[in-house]
Amino acid sequence: MNITIDTSVLPHTDPDASLAFYRDVLGFEVRSDVGRGPMRWITVGPVGQPDTCLLLAPPAADPGVTDEERRTITEMMAKGTYGWILLATKDLDGLFERLQASDAEVVQEPTEQPYGVRDCAFRDPAGNQIRIKEVR
Repeated sequence: MNITIDTSVLPHTDPDASLAFYRDVLGFEVRSDVGRGPMRWITVGPVGQPDTCLLLAPPAADPGVTDEERRTITEMMAKGTYGWILLATKDLDGLFERLQASDAEVVQEPTEQPYGVRDCAFRDPAGNQIRIKEVR
């Protein structure tokens, strides 16, 4: 059996800010952008990797989510503990400089971890934590 990961989901609180961040700062291409206002579903992905997508979606858009759950999700997003993703690059220092210049919230500067990975961390406009490891 051959299974691949097609799409992962991260919530957004401001679709325009998220779109600008993933497209203009990270350099992802926009694959689709549907909906209106805050109820937009935006699919982005790395250039040259058409089979790998990230869906930026309104949090708790599911009608089965209660008001209390929506409040909890909003609180967790504000703290950066709700959504997160791991990315990889060959040029960690160059990407980190680009992120700093964009005013992205830096969580951790490039660091050699004791488990053998060099990485950094920051938050996107919705508060999602993004860790980026260096490919060696």
